[in-house]
Amino acid sequence: MAAKVGVLALQGAFQEHQKMLADCGVESRPIRKPEELKGISSLIIPGGESTTIGKLLQDFGLFDVILQMGREGLPIFGTCAGLIMLAGEIAGSRQPRLGLMDITVERNAFGRQVDSFETDLEIPAIGQPSFRAVFIRAPYITGAGAGVEVLARHGDKIVLARQDNCLAAAFHPELTGDRRIHNYFLRM
Repeated sequence: MAAKVGVLALQGAFQEHQKMLADCGVESRPIRKPEELKGISSLIIPGGESTTIGKLLQDFGLFDVILQMGREGLPIFGTCAGLIMLAGEIAGSRQPRLGLMDITVERNAFGRQVDSFETDLEIPAIGQPSFRAVFIRAPYITGAGAGVEVLARHGDKIVLARQDNCLAAAFHPELTGDRRIHNYFLRM
């Protein structure tokens, strides 16, 4: 049986990630309980509200299990709030986070919901053409350690980065028809 990608399904755009994975020809499974993590090949933490996601991870007994799996090398892809969950530091916040990446992030850094936008990003790791990125109440990375590979910027702001088995996007690739970032993650 082929390994499945787990998609954290506590909040946010998890169904859109599952549809994108299906479009990539990959099976996925929604994750709401620790036992559902058994047998997954990788995990996606979707957008939503990062403080709520952190609290729900703890309430549902998922936090420590996901943290351990990430430390053991499970590929994890965080989008928007998922990026915040992967960060080692969150500016001005002590909220729960997995801290699997040596990055510092700023929450809601581009402004409120009404300040959401789309833009074209150059992402050499996925090739041409540029990627149409959707930013909704998006964070961005304000600092990255030596082991972090910056994959894309919007102006001077880091919006896509990888460190070892973790990939973090400030935007929502699942809300586009472009499968390239998901395929990049699936190859990790």
